[in-house]
Amino acid sequence: MKPLFYFLLFTFFSSPLFAQIKYLEEGQKPGKGSIKELDWLVGYWTGTGLGGECDETWMPEVDGNMVGTFRFWSEGKLVFTEFMNLVQEGETFYLKLKHFNPDLSGWEEKEKWTTFRLVETADNTIWFHGFTMKRVGDELLLWLELEENGEKTTMEFSYSKQKLLGF
Repeated sequence: MKPLFYFLLFTFFSSPLFAQIKYLEEGQKPGKGSIKELDWLVGYWTGTGLGGECDETWMPEVDGNMVGTFRFWSEGKLVFTEFMNLVQEGETFYLKLKHFNPDLSGWEEKEKWTTFRLVETADNTIWFHGFTMKRVGDELLLWLELEENGEKTTMEFSYSKQKLLGF
């Protein structure tokens, strides 16, 4: 039964009905949503992306903030980490994050963040400008658009939810 599930999953996500990446138009206001509805994201997730291994954790919302961490390693070597924060602002929320080298030196300037503005939400799905997160059962699928030298590439991440011992 699992091969059929993955076939259907692939068919759905590769169809035009599900846009993996969405964008806000120039001057368009961000979408509406509440991080209080994102309890489906809470947990410890492990998987692959960027040609290596990744894990990500998300804590429950407190005071309009959901805090998360991301870690990427390749061939057993830590490449970088991220500190992430989903922040409620009025009727919308956004994702802001900072990247760090293994020695904790930051990629962004001290007062700067990488920010993803909300486009829209649906059942267990968040579309940010250029970045999408979707939960299907115990799987978390992410699509991130990267641009280098004017060329856009969509990176895919596939995680499985993990149970922590003692929790």
